Amino acid sequence: METTLQKKGQLEADISKAITKWEKEFLGRGPLQVKTDILRNMVIVHLKGILTPAEKELAKTEAGMISIKKNRADLIEAGNHHLREIILTATGVTVDSFHTDISTRNAERIIVFILKENLEKQLNE
Repeated sequence: METTLQKKGQLEADISKAITKWEKEFLGRGPLQVKTDILRNMVIVHLKGILTPAEKELAKTEAGMISIKKNRADLIEAGNHHLREIILTATGVTVDSFHTDISTRNAERIIVFILKENLEKQLNE
């Protein structure tokens, strides 16, 4: 019998795989590591190793960091319907909003999907 933790853990792993696949297909390069956590009505995705070698070089200046942040934000916004669909398909719950930021110093991105329902509670029922 599958426990709630196994079910939640598998769903988190499935979301990580789907986001990695999207990054590779849509952005042309995937992260080195992805960890997803489901907390209440949030799906939190932490991606590590997301910058290209050229972006790492560009990030050495303040103007370069700002440029990378803007470009990456624009790219994520262009694919936001895909990201929402990934979460809906995996969880069965509609995304109400999502928020993201990138650290050019650490080559990391955080994406927080706010769901219309408390997914963690559903998984515990």
